[in-house]
Amino acid sequence: MSTARTLATAARVLRQLRHDPRSIALMLLVPVLMLVLLRYVFDGSPRTFNGIGASLLGIFPLITMFLITSIATLRERTSGTLERLLAMPLGKGDLIAGYALAFGAMAVVQSLLATGVALWALGLDVIGSPWLLLLVALLDALLGTALGLFVSAFAASEFQAVQFMPAVIFPQLLLCGLFAARNTMQPVLEAISNALPMSYAVDGMSQVLAHTDMTADFVRDAVIVAGCALLVLALGAATLRRRTP
Repeated sequence: MSTARTLATAARVLRQLRHDPRSIALMLLVPVLMLVLLRYVFDGSPRTFNGIGASLLGIFPLITMFLITSIATLRERTSGTLERLLAMPLGKGDLIAGYALAFGAMAVVQSLLATGVALWALGLDVIGSPWLLLLVALLDALLGTALGLFVSAFAASEFQAVQFMPAVIFPQLLLCGLFAARNTMQPVLEAISNALPMSYAVDGMSQVLAHTDMTADFVRDAVIVAGCALLVLALGAATLRRRTP
């Protein structure tokens, strides 16, 4: 891998995103709008919003980054752009790292915006540090980016990329502990839940809600989410195809 080639790839992706205002709006505004909607759905029960708002603060960015990254990467492959790029002295690792860096920069802005709105505009009450909440939201967004890059290798069209969402995101959403405590699930489902990264993202948010200081469990959860993102990025580089047949 080359730092110069990775940075050049990231700069190219960001230039393309600059000319795609709909994608930028989807990445930056949709998580915020979903949090605002959730706040007023539970307008008569602010404790309920406090209970699930932090978890969804991490889940919404993960979902949006997954959709945008998978579709954008697939679009470049189907248009032949990836084939032309990989014909140059550009390795798969450079390409994946460049995409991850570019979308990661967008994830930073997205997480800052969503966390700021949740805490200071919507009144989300957390006991722990807002910076820890921001850290988990950012890690979740990066995980969504990594998952999107990975599944794009297996889709033949943008429609198929969207179809991967029920297979990749929905099971994690159901089993992450948002709707029911994981230790109350059927043992097989609990074991599956323990292997899914979104479960640790929700656990990390719960740690920030319940503790004033950084706990060992929070560190474990953050490391697992970050490790899963790096692992999926490595798998994405290994499975990257030049073009879609």
